[in-house]
Amino acid sequence: MAGIGFELKKVFAKKGALNAVKAYGYAAVICTGPMLLGILLLLGITGLCVLNGTDIHTRELLISMITYTMLASTLVTSFFSQVVTRFVADMLFSEDNGSVLPAFWGSIVVTMIIGSVIYGSFLLPSGASYLQGLLCYMLLGELIIVWTAMNFLSAIKDYKSIFLSFFAAITVSLLVGALLLACKLPVIESLLFSVTLGYGVMLVWDVILLHRYFPKTQKSAFDFLKWIDSFLPLALSGLFMIVGMFSHLIIMWYSDIGSQMEGLFFGAPQYDVPALLAYMTSLITTINFVISVEVSFYPKYRNHYSLYNDGGTINNIKQSENEMLGTLKTELFYASLKQLLFTVLIIAVGGTLLDLLPLGFDELMRGYFRTLCVAYGICAIGNMITLIQFYFTDYKGALIGTIVFTVTTILFTLLSLLLPNIYYGFGFLLSSLIFAVVAAIRLDYYTKRLPYYILSVQPLVYEEKIGFFTKISNILKGKLEESKHDE
Repeated sequence: MAGIGFELKKVFAKKGALNAVKAYGYAAVICTGPMLLGILLLLGITGLCVLNGTDIHTRELLISMITYTMLASTLVTSFFSQVVTRFVADMLFSEDNGSVLPAFWGSIVVTMIIGSVIYGSFLLPSGASYLQGLLCYMLLGELIIVWTAMNFLSAIKDYKSIFLSFFAAITVSLLVGALLLACKLPVIESLLFSVTLGYGVMLVWDVILLHRYFPKTQKSAFDFLKWIDSFLPLALSGLFMIVGMFSHLIIMWYSDIGSQMEGLFFGAPQYDVPALLAYMTSLITTINFVISVEVSFYPKYRNHYSLYNDGGTINNIKQSENEMLGTLKTELFYASLKQLLFTVLIIAVGGTLLDLLPLGFDELMRGYFRTLCVAYGICAIGNMITLIQFYFTDYKGALIGTIVFTVTTILFTLLSLLLPNIYYGFGFLLSSLIFAVVAAIRLDYYTKRLPYYILSVQPLVYEEKIGFFTKISNILKGKLEESKHDE
């Protein structure tokens, strides 16, 4: 599902600052919708708490509950997200649109079962009240559906509608939250409800969009599971990427700057808040990947591969490969440079901007923010290179890079705990740097041998891999057919 749609291309073609802001806003929401929404809502409800005069403990417990739920949903869906995207792309390429919507609901069933069991087992002894636990549980389900929907919505490229659902979710959450606090209702329950309601609006909107674009059929909802056996490195890459990006946060919850909020809910607000804000600065690379890399690189990529299928001459193939790789190197360089310059700018003016936010930043938090801005910026560059590896179906290379990223993040973050707390964050910075370097070296190695990987590595005869997930798919398909027959 590579390449941006005509709607976004038309927006970028228009002149003027307003159209530029509109285009960048579309790109940001499409690329990072649920996570960006979660961060903005965390900042928004923090502001509501401050304006309401809520005590620090209540505020931190609320943030902890929402953060736990967001990370749980991200972790559960990360294993399936890349494979599901590949499945949808394959179905669209083969013009089998009827398999898309069943796969959407099938993937939701699988991830909801896994998420419900894992997170439910945590919530029961967590110390949350029954109402708080129920709201967190509902929010988890909504987040799983929204994360899954975004994988499918990237195919229809209706950017305006997706952006409106994002905007509506923020508006509803903050307005309802402010109203409930004005009525003097309990803070945690009120704001948990408002966030759940906001994601609910986005969920309903996104599901309606999917049903509008894809036909409803009786095809198997679990065929996508077979793709996991065929593309297991792709699934694992998605999982390790998420673990690498956020495991340092969890480690900090149990460090000397962390604290127990209540029951099993731990947090490190001095580290978490700077980390969330620093993560947002890395979105510039994600946006530039869509705007610059895909706009310039994808047409040449598509042309190069079409020459293999459409009888292109050797000279044409060589020329198109040189053009494609030349464009790729240029766009990766400029995207990385933009991230570097943006990071420097944010660090330079960040102190002034942070003072304007009611987040209680002290000097230690400012130091974490500067360190993590650099770390997440470099991590975004590594992630961008990994996405290019997906283009070239170098799933093995992507898996190697993300495993290195996860292992080094956990290892170096743990080692950083032996140092004074002003150095916390440097472990993640070092692991991000190693990740970007490993990914770049692998991409260079792979692209220098691209004709070999295109022509010689592929099997001569296709063989379906009958693994664990294929067997599960067949069992579930059989059960569904039996239930329909009984009816």
